[in-house]
Amino acid sequence: MAAIEVEHLYKTFRIPHEKRTTLFEALTGVFKPQAYETFHALKDINFTVEDGEALGIIGVNGSGKSTLLKIIANVLRPTGGNVNIHRKITPFLELGVGFQPDLTAVENVKIYATIMGMQKREINDKLDEIIEFAGLEKFRDTKLKNFSSGMQVRLAFSTAIQTDPEILLLDEVLAVGDMEFQQKCLDVLNQYQKDGVTIVFVSHDLGAVRRFCDRTLLLNKGEQVVLGDTGEVIDRYVYGGGEEAPTPSGNKNESTKNEPDPAETEEKPENKTPRWGDRTVEIINVEFHDKFGNKGSRFNSFDPMTIRIFYHAHKKISDAVFGIALYSENGENLFGTNTELKNFELETLEGKGHVDLMIERIPMITGRFLLTVAVHTHDQKPYDWHDKQYSFDVIPTCRDVGLFEVPCNWKI
Repeated sequence: MAAIEVEHLYKTFRIPHEKRTTLFEALTGVFKPQAYETFHALKDINFTVEDGEALGIIGVNGSGKSTLLKIIANVLRPTGGNVNIHRKITPFLELGVGFQPDLTAVENVKIYATIMGMQKREINDKLDEIIEFAGLEKFRDTKLKNFSSGMQVRLAFSTAIQTDPEILLLDEVLAVGDMEFQQKCLDVLNQYQKDGVTIVFVSHDLGAVRRFCDRTLLLNKGEQVVLGDTGEVIDRYVYGGGEEAPTPSGNKNESTKNEPDPAETEEKPENKTPRWGDRTVEIINVEFHDKFGNKGSRFNSFDPMTIRIFYHAHKKISDAVFGIALYSENGENLFGTNTELKNFELETLEGKGHVDLMIERIPMITGRFLLTVAVHTHDQKPYDWHDKQYSFDVIPTCRDVGLFEVPCNWKI
């Protein structure tokens, strides 16, 4: 049986082009109709959520995710279409709405729990449990205005989870608090799933969506792009844009100075230009290809990736070595290799062609990474060196934190 049914849902906002703030402006404006711009936040959205199912909703900022969740929660009214709800809803949308800064933590819990629909006796019975879950035992009688924003959100979340939901609407709530508190949130979500609670989950955390959601809806500019298996939809989201990797800056300054191999050394301070070499062999472009063979610059963590280096050898060359170096966005040297280190013998180069570096599994968890590409002789004389002139983004697909995955297992 369906817990939520959304049929041909539309939501349109009218945005005024001028603001009337005084009585004079309002009176004189009677004879001058105010100009509006129509913004279509949602366009013809259709889906159902079955009892006990966890549905993820993903998309870039401004795609309509939170608007859709607010319409399901009956916070906003749709412009057109229908939303049918067949179970009791508990929305975790804007945690802490109704908190009063001049009241204590305990007093705010009582008010917020009442707003969430809890009875007075139930609130009193669970009060200590709520404060303990939030980790705020020492601050139960402290006024809320002295709390950090993180402490306030923890208090709100701890209160909200004490309800007995049948449908749970979550909007980025797993981003609250520190790592320890986030794990508590995950444990609660796991328990809700075991109890058969229907979950609609909006998040930019693709790792959490992949972990918890049976199906996922992808929105883009208010339109429904695809609804289906979570893994396939995340791939569509990450790889579907076809965004090209940036091309080199084309700086014309050249240097014939011998430069070390990018796999073995970091950039020297005296290197002032992002490109150097005599360009007997010239790197004319670099592309990143995903697991589907498509060109792009966004990748899921742990997916394969191919770095394709296009070259033009202006004369016959028999001693070329191609190399790459990876850097963090802050410039830390993370990894480097070249064809010589990998014992890959290049044939004589002449004219145009390309070489591929095939990465079987991206080990980075998340972030933007800079790439240096180079071609030089065996004795390290540079033909063409592009220093940190390319970049790509890695989207997290796990709950681990940090820069790289370290393969490991727990044992007792």
